[in-house]
Amino acid sequence: MAHPLSEQETIPVLLVDDHPVIVEGIKMMLRPETDLQVVLQANSGADALRLLPAHPEIRVAVLDLNMPEMTGVELARAIRTTWPTIRVLILSMFHDHATVAEVLEAGGSGYILKTASRAELSTAIRQVAAGQNYFSQDVADTLLQNLQIPASIQAKRAVELTGREQEILQLIAQEYSNQAIAEALFISERTVETHRRNLFTKTNSKSVVGLIQYALKHKLIH
Repeated sequence: MAHPLSEQETIPVLLVDDHPVIVEGIKMMLRPETDLQVVLQANSGADALRLLPAHPEIRVAVLDLNMPEMTGVELARAIRTTWPTIRVLILSMFHDHATVAEVLEAGGSGYILKTASRAELSTAIRQVAAGQNYFSQDVADTLLQNLQIPASIQAKRAVELTGREQEILQLIAQEYSNQAIAEALFISERTVETHRRNLFTKTNSKSVVGLIQYALKHKLIH
């Protein structure tokens, strides 16, 4: 579970790309950002998984999507399974809906295009480190364009959520577990599960990805 960052806190970053020149380019790009520290770099998923155990300080993993042998999605899934506190930000030239959805299902917290400026990349790293999600505008547009809502619901405005449901939706988007949500809001896990079911029912969502898509479309989360 990620926690909000103080302004002075340094964010240790892992960079993974099968092209060393891209890794070095990103490192140079981030150098002026004194709170972002690239402490580990790798040129393959296997290298990253081999090196990570010696670097428990890593907060954010910035991963290339298209790598041989182990893709960015596969690496994201492996990292989130073994090191659930590490937040994953995917870098790619592509932003088709199927790929973005796959990244989200694998536990990715953000998806940014390789055409991003230093300012956007820095913002994305800080935002995912703070427990939020970040999508480049083109990526967010792709998610919204592919949002499937039955006509009966689409004709209506966004569903009305209770204050508690809005709180829980925000925490789900930040990847809090039911137990963590219960602790944060001082309620039981059973109550959290009830609210969670209600959110899926109200928004007609069948997965967390669908729930986040709906919430983004109707500006229920930020």
